[in-house]
Amino acid sequence: MHHLLLSLATTPTPLPTPTLRDGISEDQVTPGLLGFIMTAFFVVATALLIVDMVRRIRRVRYRAQVEEERMAAAAAADVEAADAQDGADGGTHPAAPGSDGNGPANGLSRPRE
Repeated sequence: MHHLLLSLATTPTPLPTPTLRDGISEDQVTPGLLGFIMTAFFVVATALLIVDMVRRIRRVRYRAQVEEERMAAAAAADVEAADAQDGADGGTHPAAPGSDGNGPANGLSRPRE
């Protein structure tokens, strides 16, 4: 095994030839103008798609943030309205249904039987 590795490590590799093989022209092995144009098109198209994707992601995040702020403001307004109503009542509340165990609790209706 060591002999095989040693022979592979010491075997010289062939040098690459700087010229083309016979019968092949340089136009046949280079992409040319069409290859450059296609590559440039794909690069520009990819960049535009990335910019559009980033714009859409930002828009979705912004809409979610606005929705959260709107929900928080609505919840705060509900709390303020409830506090104002409690202040107008003088802090006395009638017994909530279900507090004595007879009525539905927390605004839930009883199931039909």
